Amino acid sequence: MSKQDETPKAPAPGAGSWTGAAALAGAAVGSAAVAAALLYASRRKERTEKAKAPVLPATPPETD
Repeated sequence: MSKQDETPKAPAPGAGSWTGAAALAGAAVGSAAVAAALLYASRRKERTEKAKAPVLPATPPETD
């Protein structure tokens, strides 16, 4: 028996295979999740940077 006989045959296109559609849907969901994670991380970073900013007094101290 040769190696060619041992390999399974791919199903014919249009034979009810959901593999392509599932892969496409998985890629779309995965990329949306990555985009949401990046947006969340950038917003958290902006908030922490804002909180670290020193608070300046309303009126500067008078010096002579």
